Parts: sequence; C-alpha cells; structure tokens
Amino acid sequence: MALPPRAFFTLHETASRWGCTIADIGGWASEGKLEIVTGIPLAICGTEMVSGKITISPMDMLPFFRRSGTGPTVIKLQRIKPEDLGEWCYVTDPSDGVEVSIADLLISGKEVRQFEDDYDLLRRISGGTGGISPYDWEGMYVALLKRVHENGLPETQAELIAELQDWFVEVAENGDVPDESTIRRRLRPFWRALRGKT
Repeated sequence: MALPPRAFFTLHETASRWGCTIADIGGWASEGKLEIVTGIPLAICGTEMVSGKITISPMDMLPFFRRSGTGPTVIKLQRIKPEDLGEWCYVTDPSDGVEVSIADLLISGKEVRQFEDDYDLLRRISGGTGGISPYDWEGMYVALLKRVHENGLPETQAELIAELQDWFVEVAENGDVPDESTIRRRLRPFWRALRGKT
C-alpha cells in the first residue's frame, strides 16, 4: 500500500528537486508564487498567543537567500503570519523576535506539486539527458549500490528489476512507478559491468 503524498519539503530538498537555488525559491515566494512556512514555539503578538505553523516573508529574512552562500543559518523574525489568524502580526514577546532556522523553512507538498504542474517541471523526457524526470533515479542507484554491497547480485537481472520496482513503490509519492523496460534500460550498463560483460 502506497504512503500518502509528502506533506512538506524543506527549501534545500525543493531546490535539489527543481535544480535551482534557495535564492530562486525565495524570489518566487516574494512574488506570491509559493508560500514558505515553518513552525514556532509559543510567542506573543500583542494580545494574541501564537504557536505552531506560521507563514514567513522572504523579504523579512533576505540574508537567508544570498546567492553567495554567505548568509546566516538563523534569523530572528519580528513579523509573522500565524495560520489561525491569517494576517501579519508583530511579535512582542520575545522582544527581539522569534528565532527561525533556514533548515526549518518548508513548502507544503501540495504547493510543490502545484508549482511543478504549473511550470511543467515533471515533463517526461524521451531519451537524452538534461531534463527533469518524474522518477528518483539517483535514489534507485543508491538503493542498487546498497543492495550489491550488502547482498551481492541476484541470480538474474529480472530479480533485480523486480526488487527495484518494489523500491519505487515504497518511495513514490504519487504511486507512479517506472515500468520494467524503463528500469532495465537504466540498469543495463550496471548489470553488464558487474557481470563482467562489455
């Protein structure tokens, strides 16, 4: 049984997934194309007690999004948008703001998938390289290396393909799994090299 789609992606995961930088993501979020969220412990905004999921403004934490990579990893924010209030409010306690780490900035899975649909990021590439694939081939290669390292090769290529299909079933967010022939095409050079064939 497949797991439900992932609820959140970190900015770093999203940047890796899309082949861009977190500075790009910050720019798109500042233009309203994405919403960046995080979670905070209890804080006071005037008369309101706020905790849990909040939306942040990328322009309020611009140093996070430096393309040079010289920015801080933690910032204190004084303006936040709590999920239950739905409007921006100013943090009065702690007086210096709420501490937020770049590692804890998230984009909802729903927004990630919608963005990918809107900008055709998961188009299927028929041959060649350089496009974005809907399948986690790098993850498959890691699973393959781990399998060979820990258990060696199975007797047949068909057995290995079946194992890798099972791996895709476990990790696929939307239940989309490559067919046997697609996996075989990707696997063929590894199988031949490991079997000592040219």
